[in-house]
Amino acid sequence: MNTSELESGLSHIVEVGWGERWQVYRRLQELEIPCTCAIDRPLRVQLNSGVQVAQLESVLRQYRSPRSELQRWLERCWEKSSS
Repeated sequence: MNTSELESGLSHIVEVGWGERWQVYRRLQELEIPCTCAIDRPLRVQLNSGVQVAQLESVLRQYRSPRSELQRWLERCWEKSSS
């Protein structure tokens, strides 16, 4: 997606560490969420649905949360699914 396409819709700057933003960018691309990421520029994301908002939140959680917190979250999901 080029910058002009992203700017034509509602885009958001996502605050993510410079070391992680390319990983987040690649994952969003895999999820087919429109985004751009250029050298020395922030990650910009266009969210067109509630599903994309939830996917973005999930991706950011994976990169921002400590491993122990992610493990507890996953265990709670398993508990709910087995109930």
